[in-house]
Amino acid sequence: METASIEKKIQGTVLRLQQGDLTALPVDAFVYYAREDLALGSGYGTAIQLRGGDAIKKELGALGAISMGECVVTGAGKLKAKKIIHACGPKFHEPALNEKLRNCMLSALAVADQNGFKTLAFPAMGAGFYGVPLPLCARVMLEAVRDFVQKETSLEEIVICVVDRREFAAFREGVEKLQDSA
Repeated sequence: METASIEKKIQGTVLRLQQGDLTALPVDAFVYYAREDLALGSGYGTAIQLRGGDAIKKELGALGAISMGECVVTGAGKLKAKKIIHACGPKFHEPALNEKLRNCMLSALAVADQNGFKTLAFPAMGAGFYGVPLPLCARVMLEAVRDFVQKETSLEEIVICVVDRREFAAFREGVEKLQDSA
């Protein structure tokens, strides 16, 4: 059973926390937590390959590799999203985890803004296979979103789409504490 979504308005942008499948959302773009070599791994990587089709994998193959904190944009193939932002973030409790995750988030938000996207969705960045602790993930992601939308942006809605109640609970408290603004 999915948990009901919650929303907060920050400046002119709606932040929505919901439970579901990131790859099924009809957004301008969603963020995929990418490896440096841009190979699609397991989890959402498998979903992207199976549901999106071969075009995404071919496009990634032509791009080469990216470094920590960098992002690239590809098409989304047969998925409902128009584009995918592949963002390379920290893994497995490496040094400066907070800073690296924040930089990854700000990079993905900036790329979305530069591309004029109005709707953008994130998973719980790195909190699955890559071992970013969920409480740290939630705090850093929400702070980055809050700080980014303080300036003018094309982003009208940012969705944090989590996979289960455990992830939802970790983000709920932080979303509820964010200050509403006009």
